[in-house]
Amino acid sequence: MSSEESLARAEELLARLERARGELEQLSQADDAERALDVLTELAELSKAIEEELQRAKRAAEADADAES
Repeated sequence: MSSEESLARAEELLARLERARGELEQLSQADDAERALDVLTELAELSKAIEEELQRAKRAAEADADAES
C-alpha cells in the first residue's frame, strides 16, 4: 500500500472518528451510558487504526525516499 493510500485511509478513519465523537456528545446529553461506552470503545479502536495507517504511510514514504536515493 502506498503512502498516499495509507493517508487516504487515515483520513477516512478520522472522519469516522469525528462522527463517533459527535454521537458521543449527543449521548452525553441523553444520559445513554451503555451506548456511550460502546462509542468510547469505537473511538479507541478508530484511534488505534488511524495511528497504524499513519505509521504505514510513514514507512511507505521512507521506503520511497530510500528507493529514490
